[in-house]
Formats: sequence, structure tokens, C-alpha cells
Amino acid sequence: MIPAFVFLFLFSLLTAAEEKTVFYADFDSADSSKNTGQPGQIVNGYLGTPSFLIEREKVGSTVRGFEVPAQKIAGQLVTVRAQVKAEGVSKPPQPWNGIKVMLVLETESGKQYPQLDLPAGTFDWRMDTKLLRIPKGITKATLNVGLEQVSGKAWFDNLRVSVGRPVRKEKRSAVKFTGHELSRLRGVMHGPRFREEDIRELAQNWKANQVRWQLNWTPMKQAEEWAKDLEAYDHWLDGALVECDKALEACEKYGLMVLVDLHTPPGGRAQAGVCRMFQEKIYQDKLIAVWDKIARRYKGSKCVYAYDLLNEAVEGSVAEGLLDWRQLATKTAKTIRMIDPDMPVVFEPSPWGGAQGFDMLTPLDMNRVIYSFHMYQPFRFTHQTLYHNPAGVTYPGTVGGIKWDKERLREAMAPAIDFQREFNVQIYVGEFSAIRWAPGDSAYVYLRDLIDLFEEFGWDWSYHAYREWDGWSVEHGPDRQNRQPTPQPTKRKQMLLKWFAQNQKPAYK
Repeated sequence: MIPAFVFLFLFSLLTAAEEKTVFYADFDSADSSKNTGQPGQIVNGYLGTPSFLIEREKVGSTVRGFEVPAQKIAGQLVTVRAQVKAEGVSKPPQPWNGIKVMLVLETESGKQYPQLDLPAGTFDWRMDTKLLRIPKGITKATLNVGLEQVSGKAWFDNLRVSVGRPVRKEKRSAVKFTGHELSRLRGVMHGPRFREEDIRELAQNWKANQVRWQLNWTPMKQAEEWAKDLEAYDHWLDGALVECDKALEACEKYGLMVLVDLHTPPGGRAQAGVCRMFQEKIYQDKLIAVWDKIARRYKGSKCVYAYDLLNEAVEGSVAEGLLDWRQLATKTAKTIRMIDPDMPVVFEPSPWGGAQGFDMLTPLDMNRVIYSFHMYQPFRFTHQTLYHNPAGVTYPGTVGGIKWDKERLREAMAPAIDFQREFNVQIYVGEFSAIRWAPGDSAYVYLRDLIDLFEEFGWDWSYHAYREWDGWSVEHGPDRQNRQPTPQPTKRKQMLLKWFAQNQKPAYK
């Protein structure tokens, strides 16, 4: 048996592995300054040293590529860094346009385009960083810098691609905080409309012990625009909280713990799902005010065990003077703690609450925090026939040129696994699902493999979703045209019930 002090020493070596630079361009030397006929020019720039400038008088695209050794970054954790300055860069037509510092990764199945999130307009020199998990099978890698579908000027310097995780200095928690005293929370997403019979059946017949109750303005697509009007937002929220009141009363009656989830952000979302609160301060202030209101309303509730601060935050490029998501979440949580000092909060990383968000995350500067992510990878499988995804995608199988099986799911969730191990925090999977008409038993096998992994790592989880849209329903069969629950339980439902049967009930019931 390895002594604890030896394990901790080995662990520290693992988590603090030194980065190794595989590409660097500072444009100071003769080699890095050569133009070789490509766009852009070397000018006096960062700290009075040579920098690379791309300038466009008219809207359009000018980009220069730098080759990065693909074999050195394939399958690795990679950090991309760049010093960038801008002057008069016009607003891009799409969030992914604008100032580019982007890796182009070529694989047998196509290309991927991870990039830094950089604002438009004018700003002085700034260092931007992005941590990426590079696919194993890449055949070519290029670092593109420049301007895309915009006009203006952009300067670049100290372009760096390195392998290995940057050291995260935050301390590992001595005791893992779970937010509850049960062996495990296993339940479902629910909401935003209350029916007591649904709550009773979920608790008594299904034997779930947890509900993630959504404060969700529907229909969601229209609500993204409605939420810009804060008077209308208040009116919606007041009605949503009335439904939540009823749900909490029933959950307390039947023995369910409740996570209250703010699903619709103040201000809604703009292009590519970016939350407007990261562009306009009025919406950041509103988020804090909303949680002040909710915390006062539910202080003392027996069944509310935590607050999910925001569903699937997407920052994009945060406007100057505004807080990023980690900062805003911390400020919001501190507002809640002023009212209800012991209330746990749930934090989902940006973007979209995906596991990859943990790679760049450090723990919030406060205690009693539960960290959460949502799992829908591979999206072309779980959401087939939706959002222009093709039908007939199977699991296990090859999706987008990548073989997906249980071990690939483990790899996809590696950022959350690493974050838990490094900081000794609790992970809660707030959403996961697969469309019910996936071919054969694909949806069942996918859910089975995921839950096996959740249980392996001791994570709490809630299935998406309970008695909402029937596409996600485990009470409906694989026939897309049949909108009625099956007379006999589906394999997917039987599996959930098997796990729910192991649940403990909360002490207050």
C-alpha cells in the first residue's frame, strides 16, 4: 500500500507537469520576421519590439498561417497563448468571426477550429490563453492569426503553443463537500410546470431522491429575446416561482431533495448562445438581484439543498469592465450567502456547462460549492435528427470519424475527472440524455455506459428529462411517430429504476 504522503507527492508531480513549448513566434528574430509572401507586416509593437500586424480598410478576411508540429500535440493537453492588440476592429457578423488566433486541426474526418475569444473594437496589448485537448488522430495543425469578415487593425506577438497543463495554484480541499448527507443523489430534471401526481410518482414509484427544478421560460427560443425586457423577465419569474413553490411543498411531502436551477438568464442569449449578461452590465446586476430574491424566498426550506446559479453559461468575449462567469458566479454566490450563509451553490463552467470547461477553471474562492457539467457527447448521436444532425447514428460506433464507446466517453469527461481529483470536489452531472429513436438499443447502451462511469467516480446525477418533451422520455419507445408512453417499461426506464432503487431518502422525510 502506498503511504498517503507518497501518493500526495506523486499526485503533485502529475498535476504540476511542466509545459513544453512546441511552437513559438515573437517576430524578433530574422527567421520569425520573414514574410515569405504571406499577408501581414512586421512593425514596431509590443514593448517596442517587432510584432506582426494585419490591417484591413474594408470588411473582409486576411489571415496568415503558421505550421505547428501535429505529431507533438496529437492527443495532448495544449495551451495556446498570444499577445494581441486591436484598433477599430468592426463588429463581426458571427461570434466566431473577428480577430483570429485559431488552431486549424485536420483529421481524417474533417477539420476542427478551436480559437481564442477576442473582442472587437479597440484595446491595448493583452495576453489571451486557451487550454485544449487535442484529438489523437490529427494529421496537420496550423495556427492562424489575422482578421476574418471585419475591418480594422490587429497586432500579434509572442504566439505560443505548449504541451502540458499550466500549474493551478489553488489548494486541494482537505474534505470533499457533497452538499448532502446521502450516499448518492440520483434523480431527474423537472419543470417548469407542476403536477403533484408527477412528483408523487417520481418519489414513491420511481424512488428518485433528487429533482433539478428548472426556472425555465418557454418556449426557450422566443424567451431568449423576451428576456431582454427586464420588466417582462420579472413578470415571468414571479409566475415561475409560484410553480416552484408548489413543487417544493410536494417534494418535501414525498421526500425529494431539490436543486433550484435558473435556466433562463436575465437578458437571454444572442448569437451562438452567448449570454447577453457578458455584454451588458444591467443583466449582470439583474442576475445578482434575482438570486437575492430567490434566496430570501426559500431560506429555511427543508428540501432545497442547493442553487444552480445559471444553466449553461456562455461568455464569448466578455465586454470591457464586466465580470467573467467565474467572477460573476462568485459575486452572486456571496450575495446568496449574506442571506443564507450555509446554502450550497452549483457552478457549471462556460461554455454550455460542458466538461471541457474544467480544463481552464480554478475553484471558486469560497466553500460549499458543487461543480457540475452536462453530458451530451457525441452530439451528433444524442441529438440525431435535431439541429440538422443526420438520423441513423449508432452507439457504440464511429461518429464524425471518431470511435465512440465507454472508454471514449471517459476521455470526453476527463476534464471533470481531473478537476475532481486535483481539487477533491464533488461533481454533479446536471443533464445527460440520448434521443429515444436512436437505432436499436443505442440510447440504452449509451445511458448505461454513462451511468456506470458516473457511479465509478461517485458523482450525483439527474437524467434529462422527466415528463417534458417525449423525445427524451424513458417512458416512450423508439418509434418517433408514437407519442404515447409504452404499456411496458422501456429498457431505459428499467435501468433508471434499478439505480433509483439504491437511493436513500433525505433525513427530513
